[in-house]
Order: sequence, then C-alpha cells, then structure tokens
Amino acid sequence: MQTLLEMRSIRKTFPGVVALNHVNLRVRAGEIHALVGENGAGKSTLMKVLSGVYPSGSYTGQILFDGQERHFGGIHDSEQLGIIIIHQELALVPLLSITENVFLGNEIAHRGVIDWMAAHRQTQELLRKVGLRESPSTRITDLGVGKQQLVEIAKALSKQVRLLILDEPTASLNENDSQALLDLLLELKAQGITCILISHKLNEIARVADSVTILRDGSTVETIDCQGAPVSEDRVIRGMVGREMADRYPRRTPDIGETVFEVRDWRVHHPQHADREVIKGVDLQVRRGEIVGIAGLMGAGRTEFAMSVFGRAWGQRISGEVRLHGKPIDVSTVGKAVAHGLAYVTEDRKGNGLVLAEDIQFNTSLARLEAVSRAGVIDDGREYSVAQGYREKLRIRCSGVGQKTVNLSGGNQQKVVLSKWLFTEPEVLILDEPTRGIDVGAKYEIYTLIAQLAAEGKCVIVISSEMPELLGLSDRIYVMNEGRFVAEMPVAEASQEKIMRAIVTSH
Repeated sequence: MQTLLEMRSIRKTFPGVVALNHVNLRVRAGEIHALVGENGAGKSTLMKVLSGVYPSGSYTGQILFDGQERHFGGIHDSEQLGIIIIHQELALVPLLSITENVFLGNEIAHRGVIDWMAAHRQTQELLRKVGLRESPSTRITDLGVGKQQLVEIAKALSKQVRLLILDEPTASLNENDSQALLDLLLELKAQGITCILISHKLNEIARVADSVTILRDGSTVETIDCQGAPVSEDRVIRGMVGREMADRYPRRTPDIGETVFEVRDWRVHHPQHADREVIKGVDLQVRRGEIVGIAGLMGAGRTEFAMSVFGRAWGQRISGEVRLHGKPIDVSTVGKAVAHGLAYVTEDRKGNGLVLAEDIQFNTSLARLEAVSRAGVIDDGREYSVAQGYREKLRIRCSGVGQKTVNLSGGNQQKVVLSKWLFTEPEVLILDEPTRGIDVGAKYEIYTLIAQLAAEGKCVIVISSEMPELLGLSDRIYVMNEGRFVAEMPVAEASQEKIMRAIVTSH
C-alpha cells in the first residue's frame, strides 16, 4: 500500500505547554488508521494541525500528502485536497435542513443562485450512501445524535473526501448507532476512502483498524500493524499509559453502613408535554459507603430521573419524597438540594458542567462561593488555594489554575467538574456518565476517586452506558427501562447478559 499522508516531526506549543513534541504519523492509502492516547496526549491537536485549524507557520515539521509537502493556511486549503475532519462537537446548524447543512459553504449555484433541485437530488444520493432514509428537507434538530453523525459524513462525501478524520465519533452514541457507524467506515474503506479514527473505545478499534498509532504526552510511542494479527487491548493500554493496567478498576473492600439516601415513588412529567409521564414511580435507596449503579439503554430516563431529584432541574408535575437519614428533605431547587448535601455531575460537561470561557479557579468554587468569600466579596487568595488543592488532589494536567477550561482535554475538564462538586462536601454524589469520552488512564484515576469517596462514607450513584464500568465499580445495580426500575441486583449476581435480559423482558 502506498503512503497517502505523512506527518514528520510535528512540534506545536501553547504558552507554557508543549502539546506536540516531534510527532510522526504515516497513513497508508485505503486504510482505517486509529489514533489513540490519553486525554491531553495531543491527538486532537495533531489533527487540527493536519486540517489547517492551526495554520502552517504556527507549528514546526512537515506535512506530506500524495507525496508533496503541503502548507495549509486554513480548513479550506485542506478540504480542497479532500482532507475532511469531523469534530467531536458536531458542526451542524440545528434549525437548517439536511440539504442546507450538507452544502453549507459549498453551495451548488449558477450565477449566484442556489440550485435547490440539484442540491436535494445530490443530498438524497449521499444519504443513501450513508444509510439514512430521512428526507433531505428534515431539520437537523429532529434527528438523533447517531443520525446527525451520518449527516456529517454525507457532508464530507459531498466534498470529494479522500481522507476522513473522525474525532471520537461514537462517544455519545448508543451501541446500535456505534455499530452502524463502524460498518459505514468499513464500507467507505471498500470504496477507497482513507480514514483516521480517534477513539477511546478499544473494542471498536480492534474491530475496524488496520493500524494503530499511540501518542503519549505529545509524542509518538509506536505504530502497530493490525493486519497480521489482532492487537490486544492490554498492549494498547500499556503504550497509552506507560504502565501495565492489570486492574481496570481499583480494588476495594466495601464498608457499607445504614441507608442514608432514599427516593420514594418518584414521578416526573415531561417539561414540554405535561400529560406525558417520563419517570413512573421510582424507588431508590443508597447506603453509607455504597456505590449504586443505574443501567439502562439511551432514553430509559436515567438522566431525567437524576436531574429531577437534583433540585427539579428537569421536568414538571414532580411528586414523591426524598429522604436523608430517614427524614424528608426539600429538594425543590438546586440551591436547596446542594444545601442538603446533594451533588450532580452532569453528562454534558461542556454545556452544563463548566463555564468554558473561565479558568479552573473560577469553575472550582462556583457551586460554593460563600466558602471563598468575605462579606459577599470573593477572596481571590482563598479561591486560588482551594483550586490549587483540587488540582493536586485530582492530578489535573494544566499550566496553572488560571488556565481557561476550554483549553483542557476532556479528562481534565471532567476532573474540574468533579472538583467543583467535591468542594461542596456532598453526602450524596450523583455521577452521570462520569467517564464519557475519557481515556483509560484518566478513567482509572476517576474510578479511584469514586472508590475513595465511598470509603469516606459517601453515597455514590453512577449512571453509565458502559456496562463493564457499572459492573467494575458498583456494589449494587438498578436496571432502568422506560422510566421504571425493572430490576435490582447485587453486583456479585449481575452480568451484562442479565442486565440486558431485564431490559428486553420488561416491555
């Protein structure tokens, strides 16, 4: 196979940080090349260099495409050669149609007038290629995340893509949508399209990748050829974290006490459709020092349940009772829920968890400003020392607590969200998809932290779409389907098959 892309000795720095340190990458034509590494290893930065987001001159090193050295001044330059990047945060306009999004900035026009007939016709053809049956006039906002991802790929195909770069394409997809996307990548490969896949899901990489390049701390560790024999997950993990990870989950001896937190007959109606009951009479108990998992498919109501309990942050016509240490408590607002010792780490860290434009120090104290204030005025020194303390405790990789959170990797952003809620000293911590889009090394650190919180006697509730994660972390698991708990089991009796059976047979 001939080489399509070669990146030689790429070095990129930001103030106080070396993001890429002489990275090398070689991608053969017609292959699926996986790029893996811990959060902050430099994967997304490398792809931004390649696609021209970081233009030529802002880094050192060489990019060769089709055997020629290239200098991209921006995304438009790389797209003209057929290098298309699909970012983790999809760049679609929600209120425009599929056709309008596919040809946005790349319109089919004659003498300045858009030819909508031709655009619709071509969109229909592109949607067929990616396996979407939707009408080209469907608005993006009416599609699920999985289908939006396919629209992005259709958009890439409209630009005569030769090298497709996908950054964490399945991070927010369910199992079925993930499988459909991987099947599509294999089809595109059969059509001669080369693909670079950035993913933390090693089972997906094992399924589709021809080669795997591992980055660690901004440097290339190695490139593994997977065509001879399948590559083991342990070998990839060893390359990513620089050490063996015999245990993916920290070992712990649970010390579980009396029931501390209870939710009784909890019912919630949809915020827009008051007649639609979404949470249907849920009962939950958590004991001191216990980690309770909530399993379920996407749309089962797990996030809605958690948010409605946490200060009625979701839903309307909410009824039921929340008890702490046997006594009913008022959780009718977020402020009251926090005052009673509840904390909720959202699954959407960028949208709801952080103020991205602000620094780590600002975000850490946000949920408990009174603890860093004097007479209503924030004490900068006190706020700094709190943020610095959590930076050290949670090993947040940053240039300092004055660094903007938008410039942190996903794993480090998640640690800042955790810092914010740990600073409120909660008794009950609800973690919604705590490791989504995070690499195995950072996952292990967060798992260790969760185990530590349980050892301190806190009640921990973990919502996760990754069943191995729930089985590896929890002491007890509730299974949720269509707004109800349909099963409850101690982890010793639980398995992926048993959880799926509970979901499937509960209809």
